Amino acid sequence: MVLSSANKPRVFQVLFSDPTRTFYSSGDKLSGSVQLEAGSPCRLTGLRVTAAGCARVESRSRRQEVEYLKYEEQVRLEEVLSTGPDGCFLLPAGKSFSFQFGFELPPSGRLVSSFKGKFGSVRYYVKAELQRPSQHALQCDREFEVEEPLDVNQPDLLAPAAASKQKKVTCMFIPDGQVSITAQIDRKGFCEGEDININAKFENTCSRIVVPKAAIIAKHSYIINSHTKVLRQKLTAVRGNPIISGMCDMWQGRAIRVPKLRPTLLGCDIIKVDYALMIYLHIPGSEKLMLELPLVIGTTQFSRVGSRTSSMSSQASSSWTSIPSPPPSYSNIHRDFRMNGLCTPLLHDYDGAEDDDDDDGGLFMRVPEGCYPPPPAYSEVRQPNLPYSLVHSVGGLIKMPLTLDRLFQSFEDRKNEVTVPLRL
Repeated sequence: MVLSSANKPRVFQVLFSDPTRTFYSSGDKLSGSVQLEAGSPCRLTGLRVTAAGCARVESRSRRQEVEYLKYEEQVRLEEVLSTGPDGCFLLPAGKSFSFQFGFELPPSGRLVSSFKGKFGSVRYYVKAELQRPSQHALQCDREFEVEEPLDVNQPDLLAPAAASKQKKVTCMFIPDGQVSITAQIDRKGFCEGEDININAKFENTCSRIVVPKAAIIAKHSYIINSHTKVLRQKLTAVRGNPIISGMCDMWQGRAIRVPKLRPTLLGCDIIKVDYALMIYLHIPGSEKLMLELPLVIGTTQFSRVGSRTSSMSSQASSSWTSIPSPPPSYSNIHRDFRMNGLCTPLLHDYDGAEDDDDDDGGLFMRVPEGCYPPPPAYSEVRQPNLPYSLVHSVGGLIKMPLTLDRLFQSFEDRKNEVTVPLRL
């Protein structure tokens, strides 16, 4: 901060000892300095350094705060600066001064991670207050990030999560079958960059074509005076193949990758940041069938060594149907499905507001093109083409296949023969 006025230092700023450090955690020591430099002599009465951290939620005219950090230190200026007759400290011009400070963050369980959202935030900062005689105090501050460690290898986060849901579909109040979802993931805790493997079964007995999808959802909850406001945001999504009437589809280890996310916010009373895996069926002309599986985004990577996830996954996978048999061989296909047809739109895949960012387009029923009979087996050997010869006949020139013996004989005969076309 650069200032230029009477009795104001030219440089007044807060610096941390390790400027490259991106975040701090519970129990870490934070240290730094307050830099002062005056363009002209200044008179000061004191310098105070304050560290604070709080969660704040604001909505319209309402506000609520929760404090998590409070530290205050009065810097001893008399050790560096001289005092005048009136007891004020004299800051000489053209000389830089550095006043050190340091403190330790509270132990684990008393802090929450930094966060910034639409209606609230969790903010930590160090503020320096320069006091002057008969004038308002000058202030400057610098923020720092706090990230509380969250280990995804805890037993409750290693347990699998499963759910099932079904819905009856109607058309003009007439029953039109039902759809159902059964889904499972092998654990709840993940870190950014990891793949979530989804095992799911989708059944469709209604007369419509449904589309299975899955998405990672972030939920931000802001609490003000017992009123809660929840914001939901879709982060990333995958989709499966359309399921026609009377059919079912299965996902076995369908992967969706966790994007770069802030960890799950735990321990805050007025702000909550949660994540969930939403698996749903898009049903044309009806509300989606949705189920959610809880997710916890942590900071410590999943460790396979010594975890019991492998045993859980094997037990969970045993309840799922084994991998289906491969499709029939092409040699079993004898029909020719060739048909000259265009790609005709069947229905529009519209998912509402939550799927505005999906690049799904429309759903089409495509006619197979060029389904030809299978090629011959490798054991079949194609006979080489026999040579052809031109011979004289009454009707003109014709083609006649020759054997190898006749080929040499024809060469000898044609030495003295002249082929003349007949004119009739």
